[in-house]
Amino acid sequence: MQKLNLPPCDLKLKTEEGNEFVFDIIRKKYVVLTPEEWVRQHFTHLMINHLKYPKSMMKVETGLSYFKSQKRSDISIMKPDGTTFLVVECKNPEVKINREALNQIATYNKVVEAHYVAITNGLNHFIWKLESGKYTQLKEFPIYKA
Repeated sequence: MQKLNLPPCDLKLKTEEGNEFVFDIIRKKYVVLTPEEWVRQHFTHLMINHLKYPKSMMKVETGLSYFKSQKRSDISIMKPDGTTFLVVECKNPEVKINREALNQIATYNKVVEAHYVAITNGLNHFIWKLESGKYTQLKEFPIYKA
């Protein structure tokens, strides 16, 4: 897999019947290792090990409905009251982060109403804060504060 612009992390990998898998510490199971999953796992470890978000506050591949279509958010960080603090969209490292990706995460956020939205392809990372219905881009990700 491609080297990412994220801190190294100790991922558990295995191969079965010619397929590669990675252990997801949030879902507590092995999942197929795709380029997007590679990014998701590295970003999850960043959130836990460097930004200090508790695993118990994280959800991965959370389903949501927008009008009549079913969507999934890649990573959600929940607040103690059960509302969404941050929603992260992970992309394959070869996918450029553009207006379409921003529209995708903004659409998800119409449903979950998170205070922050982020997009990463493992190489580039962007985060925005939502205040009074307007997104403001931030320079860095917030560190967890209990």
